[in-house]
This record gives sequence, structure tokens and C-alpha cells, in this order.
Amino acid sequence: MGRRWRDGRGKLVVQRADGTSVSLPLEIAASYRARTKGLLGRDSVDGVMLLSPASGVHTFRMRMAIDVAYLDRRLRVIAVHTMKPGRLGLPRLRSRHVLEAEAGAMAGWGLVAGASVRVEGGAEGVVSGAA
Repeated sequence: MGRRWRDGRGKLVVQRADGTSVSLPLEIAASYRARTKGLLGRDSVDGVMLLSPASGVHTFRMRMAIDVAYLDRRLRVIAVHTMKPGRLGLPRLRSRHVLEAEAGAMAGWGLVAGASVRVEGGAEGVVSGAA
């Protein structure tokens, strides 16, 4: 079962290893046009951006370093990396979605490999990693 969202806003809920969770403002980029633009031309981002579907990203023409989290189809974090501007990230084979945020933010949220996330809102209502 594939997840399909529409461009818009919602909330990203990060399930931390200690059992607590954190809720973050989320911008969803699901259309080709929105995914292509991503965070280009921005000096900052409020919360996190979800690119879906996506298995890799680049930071060409970006103004800031970003954290990138690769998610599998169940919305589990495969890997988290910080990318400086002008870099090409290698695609992850199992990745279906990518989260982007300001550099350093994901560690503070507890978003690490193995963590689960849940998307609330957007065009499709609540979508969780449980499948």
C-alpha cells in the first residue's frame, strides 16, 4: 500500500526512543514541481519538509546546510545526514520519502536511524508508520 499526499501543511510526530514524542510543523512537497523546488531559495525552514516520493536529494543552489532523513515505506528512519550546500546525496535503495530541516535540528528532535514518524494532516488525514 503506497502513501500519497498532496502539497500542503500538516504535523510531523517523531516517536523518540524514550517513549515521548515531539510534534513539528510540516510542509508536504508531493507534486513534481514542489519536490523540485524543495528548500531552494530559502534562508531557513520552520519545522520540516517532507518530499514524497523521493529516495535522494541534492543541495545545489541552496543557501544553508540541511539535515536529511531518509524514510522507508513504513515511515521508519533509515539514515540521517547533514549536507552542506552544493552537494549531491546518494539515493537510498529502500527510501520512499525524505525529510529536510535546518542542519542540527533533527538530533534535537530525537530523529535518528530506527525512529518512527507519523504524518498528521495534509490531504490524506493521518498516516502512520504502522502497517
